[in-house]
Amino acid sequence: MVRDVFDPKSLSTLVGSMGIGHDTLQPGRQLTPKRSPSMLTPHTALSSPMRNGNLINTPSLKQFLDADAHRHINTDSDSELLLNIFANNLQKTGKFRINEEDIFTAIGDLMRQCKGAYACVAMLAGFGIIGFRDPNGIRPIGMGKRKSSSGTGYDYLFASESVVADASGFTQWDDVKAGEAIIITRNSFIRRQLVSTETFAPDIFEYVYFARPDSVLDGVSVYRSRMAMGENLAVEVQRILKEKNIIVDVVIPVPDTSRVAALELAQRLGLPYREGFVKNRYVGRTFIMPGQQMRKKNVRKKLNAMALEFASKNVLIVDDSIVRGTTSKEIIQMAKDVGAKMVIVASCAPPIRYSNVYGIDMPSRTELVAHERSEDEIARAIGADVIIFQTLPDLIDSVKKWNPNGLNRFDCSVFDGIYVTGHVGEGYLNHLEKLRSDNAKIKQANLGLGPPPVENGTNGVNSVDGTNGTNGVSGHTNGGTVRQSPYHEIVQLPEVSDGCSGPLNGADETVGLHNSWSLLDKEKNQLIVS
Repeated sequence: MVRDVFDPKSLSTLVGSMGIGHDTLQPGRQLTPKRSPSMLTPHTALSSPMRNGNLINTPSLKQFLDADAHRHINTDSDSELLLNIFANNLQKTGKFRINEEDIFTAIGDLMRQCKGAYACVAMLAGFGIIGFRDPNGIRPIGMGKRKSSSGTGYDYLFASESVVADASGFTQWDDVKAGEAIIITRNSFIRRQLVSTETFAPDIFEYVYFARPDSVLDGVSVYRSRMAMGENLAVEVQRILKEKNIIVDVVIPVPDTSRVAALELAQRLGLPYREGFVKNRYVGRTFIMPGQQMRKKNVRKKLNAMALEFASKNVLIVDDSIVRGTTSKEIIQMAKDVGAKMVIVASCAPPIRYSNVYGIDMPSRTELVAHERSEDEIARAIGADVIIFQTLPDLIDSVKKWNPNGLNRFDCSVFDGIYVTGHVGEGYLNHLEKLRSDNAKIKQANLGLGPPPVENGTNGVNSVDGTNGTNGVSGHTNGGTVRQSPYHEIVQLPEVSDGCSGPLNGADETVGLHNSWSLLDKEKNQLIVS
């Protein structure tokens, strides 16, 4: 989608030496299409920080901005909150012209005010680009550089994964440290640790699912970590199969994320590895689609089982993780429909029993298939003959072993319910779950807010080969926000006035960006999603 909108002809019309872009959905929040906010201050023009993550103290921040800073917040976007906190901190300097020291001070104060996960990049018009990461380093961000085409100086790039730098010819990739900020101007490059690292705990789910295998996050090859997941999982699988006296005929991965682990597992167990499912690359991630029926329908569109690999066999299906269980249930049924004698499911991750509050749009706890269920109950719920989960210590070992000195802890909150930032109570979780539940999302769609896009903002942009890519920021590459929908649907809207009181706030027929994903048919009062 991004490459279709920002083709070479469009990019050739963009001028300047700086640009930022982000492709995301807003986890657990109102899904109204909106541009990222920008702001003019007495000091400079600020673009919205391109943010990956989620704040957990938004009510207190909004109260502060309203009552003390006298700044009005127009959206539910954390980016707008971060932008206003940053701008307010800059304004405290009282200077007509700010410098690098003022910016570092403002970001340091922001890090002490804003709780949660955030990896941010922002552009200060006429000044430069800044990048910073929350004090726990939960969400990934790094930086690369390359020799400028002019022959003098360097181009710099911020991105969530190193693969962006590799593909664009940037070298010397370096992760932005937790609590660190970097300022890049035409004449200088400065990085500084602004707050002490409370507990450096990157989200382990990045390695399980979101990151591309050819990326390196915080010094760990995602590919090697997934190989280790398969190696460790093989030990657990062998133990349980022996205990239950089951002989497996073939190992089949659920494409694409589990392939690396499944191949390693098959080699360790001495079993044949086969590609039994063919993936339709034009259907996106199903676990964040709104509504159970929508997810079930799209699983069948997304994968097709080849009977010759399943018929009359005991099949071990390897998946990266199991969230709601919708995808797993349909996959298991597909395997049985084409003749599988027995279906054993092995998950590279432990059971997901808790909500994610740091930027992954997972469902409410009650919608998680593992919530308050034993492993036998999970197996019955998804129709598997046996289910085998990776243990949490083995998952941690799979990642930590590749950088034992740099990584001592991870955010594993979806598995153990322990939130590294603190400040996550039952009240907050209940509030978040109301926003994320299927009923809430369907209600938003019926109110004309449209279905949520399918790609998560962790990495966001689809690469040329259809695999999950990354969002990036380059000193010479301008980007844009693209919202993506993998299906076509018409959602009936309630009566909406053309004035400022309606949910579209007086906008024209195009909802979101031109050339984007939805239009409003005023005559039929319908939202056309394409």
